[in-house]
Amino acid sequence: MHSAGFAAPPLQDAIELEAKITPVVIIYSIMVASGGLVFGYDVGISGGVISMQIFLEEFFPVGEERSQEAEMNNNYCRYEDQGIQIFTSSLFLTALVSTFYASNTTRHRGRKTTMLIAGLLFLVGIILSASARSLPILIVGRIFLGSGVGFANQAVPLFISEIAPSRIRGALNILFQFDMTLGILFGDLTIFTTSKMEGEWGWRITLGLAGVPALLFTLGAILVDETPNSLIERGHLEEGKSVLRKIRGTDNIEPEYMAILSASSISQKVEYPFEELLTGQNGAPLVIAIMIQVFQQFTGMNAILLYTPLLFKTLGYGKAASLYSAIVTGVVNVVSTLVPIYFVDQSGRRKLLLVGGVQMLVCQTIIAIILGLKVRDNSNTLSQGMAFTMVLLLCLFVSSFAWSWGPMGWLVPSEIFPLETRSAGLSVTVCVNMMFTFLISQSFPSMLCEMKFGIFLFFSGWVLVMSLFVYYLLPETKGVPIEEMNERVWKQHWFWSKFMEGEMEEYSDECTQSEI
Repeated sequence: MHSAGFAAPPLQDAIELEAKITPVVIIYSIMVASGGLVFGYDVGISGGVISMQIFLEEFFPVGEERSQEAEMNNNYCRYEDQGIQIFTSSLFLTALVSTFYASNTTRHRGRKTTMLIAGLLFLVGIILSASARSLPILIVGRIFLGSGVGFANQAVPLFISEIAPSRIRGALNILFQFDMTLGILFGDLTIFTTSKMEGEWGWRITLGLAGVPALLFTLGAILVDETPNSLIERGHLEEGKSVLRKIRGTDNIEPEYMAILSASSISQKVEYPFEELLTGQNGAPLVIAIMIQVFQQFTGMNAILLYTPLLFKTLGYGKAASLYSAIVTGVVNVVSTLVPIYFVDQSGRRKLLLVGGVQMLVCQTIIAIILGLKVRDNSNTLSQGMAFTMVLLLCLFVSSFAWSWGPMGWLVPSEIFPLETRSAGLSVTVCVNMMFTFLISQSFPSMLCEMKFGIFLFFSGWVLVMSLFVYYLLPETKGVPIEEMNERVWKQHWFWSKFMEGEMEEYSDECTQSEI
């Protein structure tokens, strides 16, 4: 019989842990967040690479021929090719599988080791992709890249959440999402430059330049210390205490050390953390983490980012203009991600999600109306002013996602699980995210072809549902120490507290018997 699965309660309910905002925490967070650059860069270049004719001719000749045929010149059905969609989405499918291996590595080998493995997988994948002479090698490269994404996305948010002081945990964790948006912008800029090159060098350089952020991330993984939570959980008590003292910038670490140690004593009793996730007290964080990932993908944002150049062609833009527009949305994405770095620990997670949801809903609805009136299968009557309005609406949509559902999708799950199920919980989070990213990226061209402008109404309907979910069921987690979520958040919530009842007596007995 497993333990009750709660993280230990704080030694005193009102205790405030002393934690300075130290340079080492800021530097460590910046270094490991560079893993987001690799993921973002790949998202940024995917749509551009598959719009390069020389790339299509070499790897996807059928798709290239279909896109050139007159009868396929349908505004909504360009590039509807399964091979191209598999190339784009295979990375996410691999990440989905690899995150479960990453969970075991994260728990038993540490967050640092997991990030180092991710960096090495990135580098191998990039070398294979950039040097590929055949489709199988290209896909193998994508598999290595996807494995790196699975390991990095599992470990990086967890690492940052565990080293960050609670009062700035949100801001530091958003660095990962910020680097994703920065990577997307770099990808757009790279495509704009390399698309003008002759021959195969354009796409090879594009894929190869991902090695720059991959090297930065690998170096960062080598240089950072392991988190105190991971060290203590794995029995390295003195080293964990030393690192905790280093990152907090104070000798008064005993309260936080004891809270982590107490949580670790519960964690060590859990032999099967994935099974433990199904117990009542882990149900609330698990449901929240899963639904946030599902909802994040059903905003439609990743589909739009992956296929931005192709989407703008659908809207009637030429090749150069579509790349310019993709860069504009990339800049908006980066700048807007700066907003929650300040506000997330001031206004809280819920407010950003709700306001962002309203903005996304309005933008997508208007986009659908304009497309429905002006863009038919084989005709496009968008005026120059209306086309500019479309770009503006897409920018507003990207902006709203970038300061709400984008960063919150990784922040909230990284801070709500107790120590004993934290690694497993993050694996499920990444798995669900990649599963639905895979489904959306794989199906978006076909959905656009079949649903036409209605695809934006489809996504806006989901935005309405997810906003209601946040309003009624998502508790606020700002400023709560990560080892005190159960006590301060879940037990106090009007709905989720019902699932905590009946577990507390067993939990209290176990904590009393634990040797700290």
